[in-house]
Parts: sequence; C-alpha cells; structure tokens
Amino acid sequence: MKNVYGLKKEKTMLQAEIKSLLKEDISILIKVPNSGKHYLCDCGEASLLTVKEIQSVSAVFISHTHIDHFSNFDGIFRHQIGSGEKVVICGPKNIHLQVEARLKSYTWNLIDEKAIEYEIREIISKEEINVYTLRPPQWNLELINTQNFLFEDEHVSVDFAILDHKTDSIAYLFKEKDTVSFSENASDFKKGKWIGELKTAFENNDTEKEIEIEGNVYKAADLFHLLTLNEGYKLGVIMDHAVAEDNYDKIKTVFGGADLVYIETFYKDSDQEFAKINYHSFASASGEIMNECEVKEAIPIHFSRRYTESDQEEIETAFYKAFRKN
Repeated sequence: MKNVYGLKKEKTMLQAEIKSLLKEDISILIKVPNSGKHYLCDCGEASLLTVKEIQSVSAVFISHTHIDHFSNFDGIFRHQIGSGEKVVICGPKNIHLQVEARLKSYTWNLIDEKAIEYEIREIISKEEINVYTLRPPQWNLELINTQNFLFEDEHVSVDFAILDHKTDSIAYLFKEKDTVSFSENASDFKKGKWIGELKTAFENNDTEKEIEIEGNVYKAADLFHLLTLNEGYKLGVIMDHAVAEDNYDKIKTVFGGADLVYIETFYKDSDQEFAKINYHSFASASGEIMNECEVKEAIPIHFSRRYTESDQEEIETAFYKAFRKN
C-alpha cells in the first residue's frame, strides 16, 4: 500500500556475506541479525562457511545446478541432518529430483524420519511453483501442492527472475518486510493500545476504522499522518546469466531500485567472447545493467577460477566504471 503520510528507509536488517575465497566456487550467506535465521544462496565450495552458520540456515536458494553452484550441497545437509527442523530448498526445474538423488546416494539406516524435513520448491515459471517434501530415511518425494509465490516468512519475501544461462538460472531478490512506526513527536495523545489498532488499520487500509483515544472517537484515516511506513530493504543475488536483452528485461523488472545487488561478473572485458560462448556476463556488462536498474549499490561476484587478484581488480575497476558512469 502506498503511504502518502511518510516513507523512509530504515537501516537494513539483512546482511550478506560472501563465504567463498578467490578461486573457490560461489556461496553467499544472508543473515537476519538478532534472529538466528540465515538464508544460503548457492552451495559452491565455501571455506569461510562455518558449521554453526549452516545449522542456522532455514532456506537454501539454488540458482542452477552446475557443479560450481551445487557441489557443496552434501556438506550442507551433513550438518543439518538431526536438527529436526524444516529446511526449504528453492531452485530451478528438476531441483527436487536432483536433491532426491543426492540424498538417496547415501545410507541412512541410523536416521529416523524426524531427523529433518526438506521442503523443495521447484520453479517452473513466475506463476507456477511445485512444492515437494522429502523425509528420511527413504527420502521419497511427495508433491504437496502448486503455488504462485516462492518464499515468505516473518522476515522477508523473495521474488525472482528466471534467466538464461543455457539452462534456467534463478536470480533472487530478498525484500525485508515493511514496518509501520508511530511518530511520537507529531501527537499530543497519551500512548495506549490505540496505537496498535491504528497500525493494524493502516496495514489493512481500513480508513473507516474507529479509533478511540481518551474518550473520543476518530476515523483511522484522520490519524494516519501520525504513522510512517518504513520500506523494507531489498537485497538481490544475480548469478550466472548470458548478456542478452531478454535477461536484462527480466532483471530490470525484478531488481529495479534495489538497495544492494550481488551480480555475477565471471569474465574480464577482454574475455567477453568467452562470456558469449559460455552464457556468462563480463565486467562492464554487469556494471551497465546495474546502472540501468538504478540500484543503490552493486557488487561484482563469481569470477573465473583462472583469474588472479590483479585480474579481479581489473574486473572490479571496469564494473564500477560502468555502474557509476565515472
């Protein structure tokens, strides 16, 4: 709901950490501070990822299942088995079959069915998400339902774009939930339960709701000016994608105006022919699309393993030159 009474950005509660060193495969951890809740984007080799962090992951978001993005999945579930928790796994077409195959490749005779539950969300299209469950020890897939949204919990909602990497590659946008705050300095009323009632009316767009304050009754709409909508922080992760207009149209639609985006920048500009052949991006192309999206900040990630630190510096220089137009 658009708030005509005040809109501002609060300091983000989302924090992203790259858990892979140079020449390691990519993995990014997104944390919700003070909640103990983490989200993991891709399962490449990640020597900086700790067991404690893995055990706090409630949802895993897989862009695609090329080995450099999926090879460490076994290491992830090894430290999750036995938690008794439900862990959500989101990914492209056939992700449910690939996760099932990985789990069934091991022997689980010492694990009971309450050790963990995986809920797998297979992205078919923007409107079609197939939801499966997998439980030990047999790990037999069960289709639960098909839904038209990917992921939402008490902290974030997640949007996505299906990009072309000669296979579906899912780019994810994590949006912190909007919050409503009360402007104490704008009111002479005493605090009370009416503030909560007013916030609820605002969130439900219930303009006619009657709010009683100190013996007087007011319409909620007449008090909305006392509230401020704090727009949720938007953090994006765009993994492997071809430099192509169709991909860029989808990126603009989902990531336009985001606060921070991590974007695949696999090749140097001088190697952009390799990018074309391998359906990857290169430095200035990734910077340019982030500029066109008018994101507030962007960070290039996921460089070819053959590159050195000086190559990475060259990529970053070209990326930021295109992004910031300076």
